[in-house]
Amino acid sequence: MLYDLVVKNRSYRGYDHSVKLTRQQLERYVEHARLCPSSVNRQPFKYFLACDEETVAVIQAQTGWARALPQMKLPHPGKEPAAFIVICQDDTLDANLNRYQRDVGAVAQTMLLAAVEEGLGGIMIGNFAAGEVAKVLHLPENIHPLLIVAFGKPDEKIVLTGVGEDGDTNYYRDENDVHYVPKRALEEELLN
Repeated sequence: MLYDLVVKNRSYRGYDHSVKLTRQQLERYVEHARLCPSSVNRQPFKYFLACDEETVAVIQAQTGWARALPQMKLPHPGKEPAAFIVICQDDTLDANLNRYQRDVGAVAQTMLLAAVEEGLGGIMIGNFAAGEVAKVLHLPENIHPLLIVAFGKPDEKIVLTGVGEDGDTNYYRDENDVHYVPKRALEEELLN
């Protein structure tokens, strides 16, 4: 069952704009995240939730998507996510903003798996200027954005494929806008 959720948990860059998310859904994702292990159990994260159209648009404008496809504007107009969770660190709990990078990935993946379980999806976005995001969201000085996670009802086709003989792992899209994600074979990843 977990394997199926992991396979469905792709980095979606197109969403059905008619499907809205509620604050209660986002709070449920954070409830999952807050139970994740935390380095030295410090639990320095705070979460900014956005599901109203105005705030979602403000955050969307601060993000960059699909760096490997610079010729494309993603998400396509009208295919933006319905919600965002901005994972932040409270520097009054720990001022070292690099110490918890592994924890950030764990909580983001946990929230995304919770969304996939509900038939939704999302993407982790690291391409943003943290200072600008903090400014437009009017975050207190002690709160630092670390990662943005988008959520919505996926509205695109993503195909997992093997890595070709050339070893290229860059994702790509075909003429029908189908998104292909090359993955290395299990045998290539095992050391023994």
